[in-house]
Amino acid sequence: MIYHFLYPFSEIISYFNVFRYITFRTIYAIITALVISFFLGPWMIRKLQSLRIGQPIREDGPDSHLSKEGTPTMGGILIIFAVVVSTMLWARLDVDYIWFILMLTMGFGLIGFADDYRKLVNRNSRGVPGKTKLLAEIAVALTVSILLYIKPGFTQNLTIPFFKMILPDLGWGYVILSTFIIVGAANAVNLTDGLDGLAIGPATICFGTYLLFAYLTGNIKTAGYLQIPYVAGAGELTVFCGAMVGAGVGFLWYNSYPAQVFMGDVGSLSLGGALGCIAVMTKQEILLAIVGGIFVIETVSVIFQVGWFKVSNGRRVFRMAPIHHHFELKGWPEPKVIVRFWIISILLALVAISTLKLR
Repeated sequence: MIYHFLYPFSEIISYFNVFRYITFRTIYAIITALVISFFLGPWMIRKLQSLRIGQPIREDGPDSHLSKEGTPTMGGILIIFAVVVSTMLWARLDVDYIWFILMLTMGFGLIGFADDYRKLVNRNSRGVPGKTKLLAEIAVALTVSILLYIKPGFTQNLTIPFFKMILPDLGWGYVILSTFIIVGAANAVNLTDGLDGLAIGPATICFGTYLLFAYLTGNIKTAGYLQIPYVAGAGELTVFCGAMVGAGVGFLWYNSYPAQVFMGDVGSLSLGGALGCIAVMTKQEILLAIVGGIFVIETVSVIFQVGWFKVSNGRRVFRMAPIHHHFELKGWPEPKVIVRFWIISILLALVAISTLKLR
């Protein structure tokens, strides 16, 4: 919005020429989202407390989590608000990708809000029925995937890390794949959101990584040099990723151990869905499995646990799933689990970035 108001006057006031640069607008998108989170965070926590919006705790979870009963939840609303306002202020609004990603983020946020609201009404950890929630997620992800499919200039080629010359054209199959990636990422982040700051830390690292990918993908010169797909207009997604980084760091200020507020499903589903959508839009779909490796590990741990439990007559692979609970029950203090998972996320992000020069 600021770009559209001020950049046209750059011929009169040369300083306004700075708004043409994505890097400049991304920096201020980060700062704006961070400031919004810092200033509105205390007010939102007090508001959630006054409305008695407290987190129900799983009855089968670790005993150490019982003390968290009643901690304000649905703090993800703050993340979404900060991201949407910051993106609207600093991104170019004539780029379709910005509207697509905002629509998906808010769509998944509404699904998460409904789930959180039902948990609060029922006073337990069971929200919207799983099948209903999954169908709603598929509907939102499929809508955006179809919009991308019919958008001129957006190809249905799949980018494979390490093999830059192999770009299979999936046709309509790409719609199915992108829907799967978006829904899968949303639920993976949702599963990871079980400890104070555990989900928001890796998510912020992932968005910081895709900030770089979006900038490189949207620049025809760097994309050509690195031999990665060039997506015209995708550079503006750098601003959105920057807003996510700023909002994530701001939220972590209040969500770090011991948490003053939880993000809830309204936060985890919107973050995960947006992350999956960014991976698709920047044509770095498969690379998300590396960048978001922590989320993959958490999801796989649940799949293994449930699968093995069924085929082995009640035996377990882990003491509890997702795997962060396993380490808790082994005696790791909660902050140690969280920080170690952050460290792994940073390492995975560096590995993912290194693939830009590997083939």
